Amino acid sequence: MLENVTITDVAAEGNALARVDNMVIFMPFGAPGDVVDVQIVKKRKQHAIGRIVRFVSRSEERVEPFCSHFGVCGGCQWQHLPYPAQLRFKQQQVMDNLTRIGHVELPEPRPILGSEKQIEYRNKLEFTFSDKRWRTYEEVASGQEFSPQDNLALGFHIPGMFDKVLDIDTCHLQENFSNLLRRDIKAWCQAHGYPFFNLRSQTGLMRNLIVRTASTGEKMVIVVFHDPDQPRIQALMQHIAETFPEITSLLYIVNDKCNDTVFDREVFVFSGRDYIFEKMEDLKFKIGPKSFYQTNSAQAYRLYGVVREFAALTGSELVYDLYTGTGTIANFLALQARQVIGVEYVPEAIEDAKVNAALNGLDNTLFFAGDVKDIVNEDFLAKYGTSDVLITDPPRAGMHEDVVRTILSARPRRVVYVSCNPATQARDLSLLDVAYQVTAIQPVDMFPHTQHVENVVCLDLRKECS
Repeated sequence: MLENVTITDVAAEGNALARVDNMVIFMPFGAPGDVVDVQIVKKRKQHAIGRIVRFVSRSEERVEPFCSHFGVCGGCQWQHLPYPAQLRFKQQQVMDNLTRIGHVELPEPRPILGSEKQIEYRNKLEFTFSDKRWRTYEEVASGQEFSPQDNLALGFHIPGMFDKVLDIDTCHLQENFSNLLRRDIKAWCQAHGYPFFNLRSQTGLMRNLIVRTASTGEKMVIVVFHDPDQPRIQALMQHIAETFPEITSLLYIVNDKCNDTVFDREVFVFSGRDYIFEKMEDLKFKIGPKSFYQTNSAQAYRLYGVVREFAALTGSELVYDLYTGTGTIANFLALQARQVIGVEYVPEAIEDAKVNAALNGLDNTLFFAGDVKDIVNEDFLAKYGTSDVLITDPPRAGMHEDVVRTILSARPRRVVYVSCNPATQARDLSLLDVAYQVTAIQPVDMFPHTQHVENVVCLDLRKECS
């Protein structure tokens, strides 16, 4: 036990940071200025992982978390920090990564775009059924015995524990419809003796619940069952349909695999449509049960607005959109470009992109399914042309080196790089630095109360390389 430790900063993964005798200690749920007693959980050569066991004094830069599950469920790690402080730390995180890892010349960054909604901002949540509810430290210490009914949970996985699920009463990430629906389904299943899933034995009927709520007001609910028990499935789905008539798309899936992925499972429509609509300006986006869409609709619009501004299209440009996903950015830019070509690894996402282009009457888009590093090569560029502006929005791992080499070889006059991981973005910027100069930086907060931050960087081809 270390006593009277002063927390001085925030660090990766949402942890707070302190230094004791030249050793760096990372711990969750601390704030700069806290003085705490810390129990060391893990010790490494140059750092340690700790857990706060007592607050000697609390930082002035601390607020009371609004969620009763804070500190247990693993989400919203920064609820104890005021939102302006969260934004400050995220901006610092972006610039620290770009500076320390990128080692490139950088302009002054723009102030981070904060989210107007700090609660109920997510349009999609997934909950897990379990017959082994996670018990809090207080419950374990009490020695209380629980009945099988008391052990049932419908909520979130405990971080790092695949078979432990915390029962959620109220989650503030999605509009209250999600809470009302989740509580009702859990209570109905308990009352009718529906077995909840056991993640170790892979038994039980009730597996997952997915709730999507669009900015248009439309709602999609997907119930995932483990067994094809049609009488029970039909009874529950009928109850949901009658209790929540506002649901636009009520679907179910039977997943008897050992993992929760449902991309290879058939989706059954119980009532309504098999899709809902999102809207952005005059564009409509058809969202199916397996579609990807940015989970913060309002901030996605602001993010894409930054991409459009940085692209500075005049209507004559050929634009490449690498890692296009369901083509949201590509379709968003198509009205300002001569042509937009999107490339994405997931074939189902490309089909969604094509559907949404047709839905909006966009005839100047082309979409290709395949690994970006394999698709965008010299033959592809020779056939479809070299882009004037290139948009790239890779996964957290960043761009493959082959993709970077292709960009450097093709040399579009401008690259707009969207990233959910400023560390790998910084690494890629250092590789692009031989031909490109960073001319603008815009962080965007997509996920309030978490350490995650999106960052958009504009790169212009250096004059000597054009």
